[in-house]
Amino acid sequence: MLKAPVWLSALLLAASLATGSCHGDAAETHSLRVSASAYNSVRAQTNNRPTLTAWGDRLKPGMKVIAVSHDLIRLGLKHNTVVKIEGLPGTYRVKDKMNRRWKHKIDIYMGNDIRAARRWGRRTVTIRW
Repeated sequence: MLKAPVWLSALLLAASLATGSCHGDAAETHSLRVSASAYNSVRAQTNNRPTLTAWGDRLKPGMKVIAVSHDLIRLGLKHNTVVKIEGLPGTYRVKDKMNRRWKHKIDIYMGNDIRAARRWGRRTVTIRW
């Protein structure tokens, strides 16, 4: 097995940090107050392929996923970014994009549980990534 020189490993790490391509459990660097609603993978709320996201991921109930408005993508909430949501346990991944008409908004994926989505309603929360 070939080992990369130490300087090459350091260079690759610095480049990935500079470009923001690390999606692990790195320290959060941004926070923002946004409007948060919930959605389900049902045709009435999406389209004729309710489990397929705008980025091409397949959704399954139980996944911790959010959709983001396009203005948030420009702020760094890109595909697969890890996000913490105030008031909810664990972390979520950005896997879907919302219609361009929305601004400063996320949609939290709640599988097929329409009642849970309605209970959530619409809230203002702080997200961190």
